[in-house]
Amino acid sequence: MSSKQFIEEISAKFNEVSAKLSELVAKTPAEDLEKNIKAVLSSAFGRLDLVTRDEFEVERALLLKAQERLAALEEKVAKLEV
Repeated sequence: MSSKQFIEEISAKFNEVSAKLSELVAKTPAEDLEKNIKAVLSSAFGRLDLVTRDEFEVERALLLKAQERLAALEEKVAKLEV
């Protein structure tokens, strides 16, 4: 066996072992636990009546506008009552 063949064979074995190690690391209990926790939290949050930040900001802007309009209308009513 020539040294070139030996190096190629060692390289192939190294790549094979590396691929198997990567596969084993991907299947660790920690990863499964993380996936399960994410699924449980996602399910729990899905059942709650939550809104996104964007939806919250839109509703906040609408509320501020309504409050300003209410203050203006109250001022008009107060002038009419006098």
